[in-house]
Formats: sequence, C-alpha cells, structure tokens
Amino acid sequence: MNAPAVGFSVEDQVRSIGAGSTTAVELVSHARAAIEAHEPELEAWVQLSRSAMAEAADVDRDRRDLPLRGVSVGVKDLIDVAGMPTRAGSSVTPSSPVTTDAPCVARLRSLGAVIQGKTVTTEFGYFRPGPTRNPRALDHTPGGSSSGSAAAVGAGTVPLALGTQTAGSLTRPASYCGAAGMVLAHGTTDMSGILGLSESLDSLGFLTRTVADLRYVYDAFVSGRPSDPSSEETSVFVWGGSYLDYLDPTMIALLGRLPALLGDLGFRSEPLDWDDHVKTLADDHVTVMGYEAARKRAHEFDTHRDDLSPQIRDLLLQGREMPESAYSAALIRRDRSRDLLREILEGPSVIVGPAATGPAPKGLSVTGSPILSRPWQLLGAPVVVVPGARTVSGLPLGLQVIGSAGGEEYLFDVGEKLEAALRELSPMDG
Repeated sequence: MNAPAVGFSVEDQVRSIGAGSTTAVELVSHARAAIEAHEPELEAWVQLSRSAMAEAADVDRDRRDLPLRGVSVGVKDLIDVAGMPTRAGSSVTPSSPVTTDAPCVARLRSLGAVIQGKTVTTEFGYFRPGPTRNPRALDHTPGGSSSGSAAAVGAGTVPLALGTQTAGSLTRPASYCGAAGMVLAHGTTDMSGILGLSESLDSLGFLTRTVADLRYVYDAFVSGRPSDPSSEETSVFVWGGSYLDYLDPTMIALLGRLPALLGDLGFRSEPLDWDDHVKTLADDHVTVMGYEAARKRAHEFDTHRDDLSPQIRDLLLQGREMPESAYSAALIRRDRSRDLLREILEGPSVIVGPAATGPAPKGLSVTGSPILSRPWQLLGAPVVVVPGARTVSGLPLGLQVIGSAGGEEYLFDVGEKLEAALRELSPMDG
C-alpha cells in the first residue's frame, strides 16, 4: 500500500461540520467506506459497529459545542465498548458483549466522537501477533499490541484510534505504521474497563495521523479546550538508545542527523548521559511486568493454561516464579530514577530518541522489540511518537519525545516542529 496523504486534520473535520460543509453522518460514512475498502488486505478490525451511522446522526442533532464532533475512532480490543465483546485477541475471554463503555470511550463519545469498532490486538497485549498487516508494506509487521489501531490510522482509514501500552505496545506500532502516537503519563487517566497486564505499567494512548492531531485530541480529552504552544524555550536531550539493542543502520543515520536538525529548528540540544539508569530500568521493567502480569491474569492461567499462547504462558509462569524481593527492589530503583529524571527535565526539557530499533521487520510472525520503550514505561513518562522520517524503501522511522507528567505541551511543541522537518528529510539509507 502507498503512504496515505495526511489529509484534513481532526480539527478541520470538526470545523467543516460546524461550517455546514459536511455532516457527522457523511464523515463517518466516508470513514466506514475506507475501512471496508482496505480491510481485505489490512485486517485491522475485529468487529465494526452496527450503530455508528445512527450515533453519527445523533451527533448531528446535538447542538452543543463538541470538540470531536463526527470524528471516527477505532478502539483496541482490550478496551470495553458497550454492545461488543472484549476478546483481547484470545479464545479464552467471554464472547458476550459488555454492557458499558470504558470511561475513556465514554469520554470520547461525550466529546462527539463516533466509535467505528474494535481493532486487533495481540493476545492480552503481549507478543502473539494478530492477523493485521502493515499499511506501508503488507509483508511487514505492524508491531504489537496496538497493531490494529496503528494500522488503521497509518492507512488513513480513521483519524483517531485508542491504544494501550505496557511495554512498547503503542510506540512501536506507531513508528512502524507511520502514525503519530501518544502514551499518556501513567496514572493520569481512568483505566477501568481496560483489560491489562500490569497495574504499574498499563497506560492509555492515542494514535492519529499527525502530532498536531494528537495535541488537539489530547486537549479535548483532558480539558475540552485547546492549549496554546508554550512560550518557554525547550531544551532537548538526544538519546541514542543506550545500546539496549542493535539499531538498524537507517535509524542510526536518522539519529546522526538529529542534533543538526534540532539546531535548525531553534532547540538547544545535548546528549543524554544516562545509560546506566536506562539499562537498569529496562531490566527492571521486565521484572515488574512479569510479576504483576502473573497475578493480574492468574485466572486465565489457572483455568485455560493449555489454550494460551506459548508467549503469554511463559510470561505468566516466569512471573509466578519471581521472588517478591526482586519485584520490590525493582520498584525502589524505579522511584529513585523517576526523581532523578524529574530533575533532569526541569527547565523545561524533553528527551528525543528512537521509538523503535528501526523500520518494521519483514514477516508477520513477530512484532518487533519493545526494548526502547521499556525504561520510559516503567517510569510512567508521557511519550509522543513523531512520524515523518522514512527509509529509501518507504518504510516509516519513528522518533519518540519523552517528558514529565504535566509537561505535555513541551512534547507537542517539539514534536510538531520535528515532524515538519522529518517530512522534508531525504530518505534514510543505512
């Protein structure tokens, strides 16, 4: 599939309804037609809503000021949507529909958004792939576990999708599929109605076509009104991945151009000298995730062990065998590193580095490595994935902007400018 045009922004779509040039029904109908046209090869959706058009008609009749009026949304199938089952990519979950929306879905509906349906996820948000293909190269993975949401947005079929992240479940598929993505700071939104793995790690996230759309959606979701760009000068720490894993030559080439690119955009930058902390955090993330997952998904392990995939079964088994002392020590180190990071990012400052080790790997049997997201997810940091860069073969390369809770506007300020510059860059050749 060819890369889609960025098209009308979320804000432009909402304004077009307000101006009378279109309606919510027309926008939702257009999105549904795009979904159905791409679905035979993309396989991004688990189930489509039968009531989307009726809900869009209700939105058209609603005279309130709705910041997401008529915006079509895909919802990752770990998140409850009333009238649909939450299967979590598994055969052991109930097939009966849930009766209420998760609070995050209810919030989007209250803002005028229309739910198009449920998108594919890996089993319980872990490593077993679903059927979804990468919209930029159908024989490459879309990543995991927010694969369906990222592919739907990356293909241009919907302007907004909900995802979640426990390790690299949103940042990686956003990077692979050429979408903008945001992982909300841990603990800043209600996670009830979301089937998760780890209370210390599970976070909600958004996927959109651009960082500007992310800012608009985030502002609507949090406060219902737009925010202004910060007038403060933001400093950037450039992170090279801390040698956590092998980086593809194309990603190395992109990181090599990053300091000069940031300078041209008016940002002061310096290398992030924090490798020891980052490596420890990556290891501790594995400990925390395994320990908590074994307890959160104990029912599935005890009653359906033989029906689970080897990937999730091994995670839960390893978590059960993990001593509590190792888990407690990992949390203590996390808290100390969180305090240190807060000091580093005063100023204001953000960190910019690779969102994935490189472009999406070829093949659909694996989902790629989440290693570059593990440290920041353990810290609960808000993250914005910036699209725009690409390889000579047209595969997307994403960067992530990492910050502190309460400083999300700095992520957007850097992300928007960086995205514009990345879209103008020549393709990366390793």
